[in-house]
Amino acid sequence: MSKEKSEVRAAGGIIIRNPKPINSEIEVAVVHRPRYNDWSFPKGKRDRTDANDEATALREIEEETGLVCRLGDELKPTRYRDGRGRDKVVRYWLMKIAGPEEFIVNEEVDELRWCTLGEAHALLTYEHDRELLSSVGSMPRELTNPKKSP
Repeated sequence: MSKEKSEVRAAGGIIIRNPKPINSEIEVAVVHRPRYNDWSFPKGKRDRTDANDEATALREIEEETGLVCRLGDELKPTRYRDGRGRDKVVRYWLMKIAGPEEFIVNEEVDELRWCTLGEAHALLTYEHDRELLSSVGSMPRELTNPKKSP
């Protein structure tokens, strides 16, 4: 079996917001998945209907959180072994909410928490998610500061 066939590919996002005045710390959305009893960033595998990984990321964010978002900068992908021992690669993007900010509980995600970077680091279950979060914390502020749409 080829490596491409055995590797699980997925896409997701780190949804960011800045709820307070300009100099406040950004917050990120962290989701709880009851099936795994873990805290992570929303993500999922590509469907046949997805044109590309970017479409997968946007669809998964909306399915898991109910939030309609727009893509920002792409982050470094994470690589790890999933629960079945398969190699998994997840591409992530920074995302900003493009619609109402209303979380919808669903079968996959039962809770969404807005956390500062420090709070998220403490809450996240997996080291690969904490490493990804650290890359967001080291980005220039202008890249992580959600801008108002025109």
